Amino acid sequence: MAETELKSRGSKESVAKAASQEKMGASDTDPGQDSLIVEQSASPSAPTATAPAATGLAANPSGVKGEKVELKRSITLFNGVGMIIGTIIGSGIFVTPTGVVKETGSAGLSLVVWSVCGVISTMGALCYAELGTTIAKSGGDYTYILEVYGELAAFLKLWVEMLIIRPSSQYVVSLVFATYLLKPLYPSCTVPDSAAKLIACLCLTSLTFVNCISVRAATKVQDLFTASKLVALIVIILFGFIQIFTGDVPYLTPEKSFEGSRFGVGNIVLALYSGLFAFGGWNYLNYVTEEMINPERNLPLSIIISMPIVTVVYVLTNLAYFTTISPQAMIDSEAVAVSFGEYHLGVMAWIIPVFVGLSCFGAVNGSLFTSARLFYAGAREGHLPAALGLVHTDLFTPVPSLIFTCFLSMMYAISQDIFSVINLFSFFTWLCVGMAIAGMLWLRITKPELRRPIKVLV
Repeated sequence: MAETELKSRGSKESVAKAASQEKMGASDTDPGQDSLIVEQSASPSAPTATAPAATGLAANPSGVKGEKVELKRSITLFNGVGMIIGTIIGSGIFVTPTGVVKETGSAGLSLVVWSVCGVISTMGALCYAELGTTIAKSGGDYTYILEVYGELAAFLKLWVEMLIIRPSSQYVVSLVFATYLLKPLYPSCTVPDSAAKLIACLCLTSLTFVNCISVRAATKVQDLFTASKLVALIVIILFGFIQIFTGDVPYLTPEKSFEGSRFGVGNIVLALYSGLFAFGGWNYLNYVTEEMINPERNLPLSIIISMPIVTVVYVLTNLAYFTTISPQAMIDSEAVAVSFGEYHLGVMAWIIPVFVGLSCFGAVNGSLFTSARLFYAGAREGHLPAALGLVHTDLFTPVPSLIFTCFLSMMYAISQDIFSVINLFSFFTWLCVGMAIAGMLWLRITKPELRRPIKVLV
């Protein structure tokens, strides 16, 4: 047995030497090409693919088997900013920014709450920047909970995300995309449910295909649709300022802006909950830390750049709505942006539903991209089937986990009451965020020697 073990160790050493020689010979390759890095970890903090599923045969002339493979770092600072903004800004700001107004009762207090939600979300995102640069692994909340609370908590978190939260939210956003894309074809009636579901499934499969083809293609799609939704919101904001300059803003006058405000603790808490829900997605970049170029610099910078942009855009968009729509009318409206567009754009009002659809399309892409990395990280730790930790040796993307994510999302097309599922488990997301931030504070106490490129003043 000892002789066999020595032979096995010698074989592993020869494989490691071959991999090292190959890495030196490949140093002149194009850094922008989507590929896999074949390497041995240089430091304990560097993530390694430990599960058998994360190993494979890299495209190399030597044909050495059993080498450890990692997804190439190809996500730039610009891609990171686009991913955060594109994931946060979905359909909510266009369709139903009514939860805050319903609880606050006035335009003025509503704008204050939106601003506070932006500040809270930015602080949370900065905490995640510290976590992401201290624990330099992909997987986001799952990885941090695994490091701090152990395998059981991480396992439960992963399976709830996999079976309920990720697929249900992805399907709902794709369904909203389909509904608004088809709305111009059904101007005077409800969009047929079967047609909307078919387009929603087509949205999911097409974006899964793009994500399977290339990381670069997926990030370019994300950047494009992030730009389109920002253009739509800027158009709304511009019309709002034009309305302000005319002086006809009865709901924003000093006398009326805080009229009917509700300052009860319950109202403020529910208003903050609704606002924070609209900011959801600021932690998604932490799911792809291992694929970021220079994450110690680009992860915090992406957050610092994107969160103020989202906060300003959200506050100004709601300000624009209140220049035209009363708080009560906003509560009663099924689609606030559409009502705003009908008032200001006339015959061109149809472009608002199109932009809402494009916004949802980009949000689905960002969610699929990060969900696949979450399941990939879970499989690498042995908490999911090993097949989900495989990487395609030609396309260099986590194809099995992408296809699995798409399949689970489309399964929710069968459900007739999916929104109640999301409402029931929405608190779970914030519970995990709270656990991760508490874990950050715990690590400061128990492991002060850990290298922390940035440290948030909390």
